[in-house]
Amino acid sequence: MNYQKYRPMPVLDYREREWPNRQITKAPDWCSVDLRDGNQALIQPMNVDEKMEMFNLLLKLGFKEIEIGFPAASQIEYDFLRELVARDMIPDDVTVQILCQCREHLIERSFEAIEGIKNVVFHIYNSTSTLQREVVFHMSREEIKQIAIDGTRMVKERAKNFPGNLRLEYSPESFSGTEVEFSLECCQAVQDVWEPTPENPIIFNLPNTVEQTTPNVYADQIEWMDRHFKNRDCIILSVHPHNDRGCGVAATELALLAGADRVEGTLLGNGERTGNVDILTVAYNMFSQGIDPGLHLENINEIIDVYERCCKMEIDMRHPYAGQLVFTAFSGSHQDAINKGMHAMEEKNNGLWEIPYLPIDPADIGRQYEPVVRINSQSGKGGVAFVMESLYGFKLPKAMQGEFASVIQKISEKQGGEISPDEIFAEFKRQYIAKTYPFEFLKFRVEDIDDKTCMAWLVFKHNGQEVYAESQGNGPLDAIKKALKTKVDLDITILDYSEHTMSEGSDARAAAYVQLRDNRTGKTIFGAGDSSNITKAVIRAFFSALDRLFAEGV
Repeated sequence: MNYQKYRPMPVLDYREREWPNRQITKAPDWCSVDLRDGNQALIQPMNVDEKMEMFNLLLKLGFKEIEIGFPAASQIEYDFLRELVARDMIPDDVTVQILCQCREHLIERSFEAIEGIKNVVFHIYNSTSTLQREVVFHMSREEIKQIAIDGTRMVKERAKNFPGNLRLEYSPESFSGTEVEFSLECCQAVQDVWEPTPENPIIFNLPNTVEQTTPNVYADQIEWMDRHFKNRDCIILSVHPHNDRGCGVAATELALLAGADRVEGTLLGNGERTGNVDILTVAYNMFSQGIDPGLHLENINEIIDVYERCCKMEIDMRHPYAGQLVFTAFSGSHQDAINKGMHAMEEKNNGLWEIPYLPIDPADIGRQYEPVVRINSQSGKGGVAFVMESLYGFKLPKAMQGEFASVIQKISEKQGGEISPDEIFAEFKRQYIAKTYPFEFLKFRVEDIDDKTCMAWLVFKHNGQEVYAESQGNGPLDAIKKALKTKVDLDITILDYSEHTMSEGSDARAAAYVQLRDNRTGKTIFGAGDSSNITKAVIRAFFSALDRLFAEGV
């Protein structure tokens, strides 16, 4: 690999930085650029109907600033903007943003496009980077700055007759590849022409147009600009990060620490090359820290559905928050920790989400618990136990978890892949609930004789033959065991049993678990049963264990 052909980007010598000691405490102003920056990066750009669907989704999510497009450069985008106006689809509290180069005929056309809109951000830009000055424009710094000045003057002149609220946004495009002193010079030249006030501030958007270095360098650049702007109260400091190095989210978060007020990005990170910053990830990150993200993001499945349909792109299974597998644990140790965390949280009951490996509650963003733990050959007892409890209500005793998990692991290894919750539950029923040979429980009756003794009458089948038995014991289970032994030559010990309700209400069912040992062989095994009658559930669990203990005959 010929790494010598590359050279590192210059690092800003800025030792006064304060952003590393700060924390994000509130959401920024969000601006979606899905309909412009996102759309222009699609293999098949959205048609008008798809743009309408995406626009309505952005409104539903709570975006108050939406960049519609580049109406002066595309008839489709011009027509779409006019369609929004004609159909009165832009709410009064939503600002439409349009992009325009600093050229007179494009500015004229853009003002035609925004006619009748109440709130507009008029976004002008020109590239300022050292590389583009040299190889694209062949212009000096003064000539580049003059483009920004002339564009600002043209917008200001035409804005005098615009009846709505118009705010100027200026971007020194490829800001992160521009000397910060020159970026500041261009911005201040625009500021001098526009003359913003605290009541009507200007937006200075400092884009990481091509991400070329580590996020901390971008943060240094943002904080340097933030400190050196004059009349800072007249400025909204905006960032527009891209993701070329895979650090778009990190660069955005550090830029917010460094003083940014506003973020431009797209849903799920669609954009040129490796994409724009993913607004959803940044917003969900804030949510996970107890910060109101300022957007309505409770149903990520709806967002994914619209995004994939309009953009004709699929979400990667490991995409943060949105991916199919991001709330899934295959590892046995992870599954066990999640299972224990769920129980600990239930016991604490303090309203806080504190679950290992799950930074947020999947249900908070419209995801279900079912895929949180998925079972394959790498899974352990904790994962199987989680599936059985969270989906089917069976809280397996700890010793039983390993017993059943080994059954499932063998099936998964044989199949060579994942085993679904339905398959797990079907195997549980086959192994524990449905067995009727060599013993089959039919019916029983129990009566208390005194506080310490009860009488049991039992009807069951043994090797297909119906048997009647009765006996006394110190409880229903002990009495049933003794009744059974009056008819069948067994030497068994009840090692453990437990029970719990599976639901609430008049039709609630109970589950029970019994562990038996065959004293002649030393073999131990569990049985399980369920019923609307707790005593019957225990007896069914007892017979389940008998069948599993003597499956090949007595």
